[in-house]
Amino acid sequence: MAQIRCIGVLTSGGDAPGMNAAIRAVTRAAIYNNLKVVGIKRGYYGLVYNEMEEFGSKSVSNIIQQGGTILKTARCKEFTTPEGRAKAYENMQQSGIDALVVIGGDGSLSGARIFAEEYDIPIVGLPGTIDNDLGGTDETIGYDTALNTIVEAVDKIRDTATSHERLFLVEVMGHMAGYLALNGAIASGAEAAIIPEMETEIDQLGDLINRGFRKSKNSAIVLVAENPATGGALGLAQRIKEEFPEYDARVTILGHLQRGGSPTAADRILASKMGAQAITALLEGQRNVMIGTKNGELVYVPFSKATKHSSTIDRGDMEIVKILSI
Repeated sequence: MAQIRCIGVLTSGGDAPGMNAAIRAVTRAAIYNNLKVVGIKRGYYGLVYNEMEEFGSKSVSNIIQQGGTILKTARCKEFTTPEGRAKAYENMQQSGIDALVVIGGDGSLSGARIFAEEYDIPIVGLPGTIDNDLGGTDETIGYDTALNTIVEAVDKIRDTATSHERLFLVEVMGHMAGYLALNGAIASGAEAAIIPEMETEIDQLGDLINRGFRKSKNSAIVLVAENPATGGALGLAQRIKEEFPEYDARVTILGHLQRGGSPTAADRILASKMGAQAITALLEGQRNVMIGTKNGELVYVPFSKATKHSSTIDRGDMEIVKILSI
């Protein structure tokens, strides 16, 4: 195996709070181990179009508290083609990059897996996504911050819901995963969470209405995970209008509000530990793995497992939401 002398680092896919902390950790851990670091701009786009610059310790100063990503992120259709990846590999070679650290979600890590297999490149991934939907890890970078943002927003929405005695449907992100909706509901005291993982098991809206929340409350907040199959919160609001016209439903879509903001201490710590471990992994000869966390310990997760959405929603947590909503 060729010796690694230069690490390339990029962020790809949707931005997540804590990505900058991860970039900082990767850069400084590499420099500590006498490795050169190249920052790749706009994800895989920067690899294909050669947008790269050498990073020093000062390049990542004063960024741990910033949301977003200083490396920027963009979609790159060219990288999905063999020709685009060939161009990316050529640019890597010309820049002297021996290995990559890719920070992103399932799409980003899927791209990394294909690239690594085609060109035998050592690549280590970091789970940077607010959705918390990657396999093999208990937490992803950005999830805790997004969850706190949701809770803060729902706390404010509750003031209006209570004043007007309405049913509020609050749509949160998740990319077909219900972790933000479910745990956001528990943390904010919402009356229900409607999540994709349960849609084939029960009529979640019907269950909420049939539980008769009006018996003990004049208002209710329901967290809804985005879901094209049901139309999300807007689709449910239309259904309420047609099937349960006695309820005055309102919709709030939090949208990209959830992606921004200064990362929480938990996300800064997670990103920093994972970033440093990524360099350790490469020096150990690891490749095609994501740094994950299991029961508080950092673990290596094969890309093939990481990119499979884990639908291990705890049904007991759904029951907790129901019990605490009475």
